[in-house]
Amino acid sequence: MPHHRKHTKLTRPEGGKYHRNEVAFLGAPCSLIQEETEALAALLKPTHQIAYVDTSHTEKENNSNFKSSFVDEQSSLSLNFQGQGLDFSQRSIFADCDLVFVNGNHTTAEHQIVFIHSKKEDSLKRKMDRLTNVIAFVLCDREAPYSYLEELAKFNAIPVFKLGEQDALTSLISKRFPSDYAPIKGLVLAGGKSTRMGFDKGGIEYFGKPQREHMADVLNALCSETYISVREAKVDFESSYSLLPDSFSGLGPYGGILSAFRSDPNAAWLTVATDVPMIDEKLLAHLISKRNVHKMATCFHNPETDFPEPLITIWEPRAYPRLLEFLSLGYSCPRKALINSDVQEIDIPDLQLLSNVNTPEELEKLQAEIHAK
Repeated sequence: MPHHRKHTKLTRPEGGKYHRNEVAFLGAPCSLIQEETEALAALLKPTHQIAYVDTSHTEKENNSNFKSSFVDEQSSLSLNFQGQGLDFSQRSIFADCDLVFVNGNHTTAEHQIVFIHSKKEDSLKRKMDRLTNVIAFVLCDREAPYSYLEELAKFNAIPVFKLGEQDALTSLISKRFPSDYAPIKGLVLAGGKSTRMGFDKGGIEYFGKPQREHMADVLNALCSETYISVREAKVDFESSYSLLPDSFSGLGPYGGILSAFRSDPNAAWLTVATDVPMIDEKLLAHLISKRNVHKMATCFHNPETDFPEPLITIWEPRAYPRLLEFLSLGYSCPRKALINSDVQEIDIPDLQLLSNVNTPEELEKLQAEIHAK
């Protein structure tokens, strides 16, 4: 009897409860954990934007009638929840960060750094179930980790540091969680209806082959993998590249971008439209060289419109929930998402490279210019 799957199997973003990159620090007094994580964050600050998650030690009687509250104290922000709270929504809170440090004495995280401190020996022993992926031990007042920790998987391969070796620990964290870890995949946005042109713009041959294939070739020279975005699974053309049908239908290029993230939410996606035929490898290499992985996206700024160019853009993994959020608010415009988000806009070396070809008149003019060269 075939197995019945009740829900669609989706590819989930990497990571744990708070972030795709999260580390719990546990096994030492909370004051020491706070001190050490603050010092590590200072060393990592040039390359990583880091958040810190802790639990208040002060028990307060909550007489509020509010389900949740947000307090802006100018120098810090406080979020208070009653009930289930942040079980699923916390990742969106830290989406703008590269890494989250967690006080593991109070809560869990996908990776752990374990302090070996005599005051917390018994407490740590009770938390063995939290030690699922230990990446380092830090010796505080002992010469070696506790013997009961030897039952951990790959115990002998876990590096050991002494308290105060912050530079070495910072190096380990940087290598384990590089800020530019997400590979770039290419996506040719070829799912448009070409209403103004009257026929498929992706099939126009400017450079000896259909534009969607030419553009995929350009992307493929720069990206780890390249796909062609199409409206439906069945198309009337053949391609040497994998096709990525829209799973968010009726949304135009916005749906194509979301569909790409649905297929791989852990990649960055470099999107290029088929109706901007003068884009070349040099221009896209320039965009990649200016990539800011700390932002939601990196794109060109169009001085004529004074707006970002949405369809020639590197969308980072953190863009996926942001784009879904805009969709939930009734917006499906990539440019609007860029305008209202934290993005990196760069100058375009040659504005003519952004010229769109959407009508037969524009096509005839561009083809004449190409043939004249």
